[in-house]
Amino acid sequence: MMKRKTKFTILVIVILLLLTNVVYAESNFSLLDKTITVGNNEDPGNYVFSLKLLLLLTILSLAPSILIMMTSFTRILIVLSLIRNALGLQQTPPNQVIIGIALFLTFFIMSPIAKEINNEAVQPYINSEITQEVAIDRAMKPIRDFMFKQTRDKDLSLFLSLKGISNVSSLDEIPTHVLIPAFIISELKTAFQIGFIIYIPFLVIDMVVASTLMAMGMMMLPPVIISLPFKLLLFVLVDGWNLIAKSLILGFK
Repeated sequence: MMKRKTKFTILVIVILLLLTNVVYAESNFSLLDKTITVGNNEDPGNYVFSLKLLLLLTILSLAPSILIMMTSFTRILIVLSLIRNALGLQQTPPNQVIIGIALFLTFFIMSPIAKEINNEAVQPYINSEITQEVAIDRAMKPIRDFMFKQTRDKDLSLFLSLKGISNVSSLDEIPTHVLIPAFIISELKTAFQIGFIIYIPFLVIDMVVASTLMAMGMMMLPPVIISLPFKLLLFVLVDGWNLIAKSLILGFK
């Protein structure tokens, strides 16, 4: 195990040295009784490539956060988790299934935006038709439009006031770092509102079962054991998964 960690550490250091080899002159480094030679690189093209590679690795490391916080993933995952709790199921469906459903529903909802980003930003940048700054701006535009549609004015005003920004005449003047937290808390509020509506019919079933058991004098029997089959039956009869998926997808239209 220690040997694997050592090899991994050496690999990371070598990659960092290779990335910085465009800056420093030729030199030797000693690492764990090994001599590593980093040569001088006078080609500016390699320097640009190294920066692009470093930027790409940074984006990949932030990709999970971008997926969770700037897409429909947050709302979908919370709603599905609340459905499981409302049914009284502890680990059914398991977390992996819940996350998988939320992930693929997110792909389905965000696919038009991803296609637009690919056509307007990624492909022109790959073909060297636009600069990196222009590509980033074009890629952020459809994402910003999506977040603006789902963000409440109250939440947006909160972060604008906290940032000290006033007299905004257009949405383009709102910074992205202000829009993202406003979008997140709006998604959380929407998810809890949907969860509250979902809880109501199952709560009624729990109350009816608990009252019935108490009237029959069966106070020692947990109501959850009796109410669970009825809640599952209700959810299946109304085709719950179909309704939930349809409601979530149409909620982002």
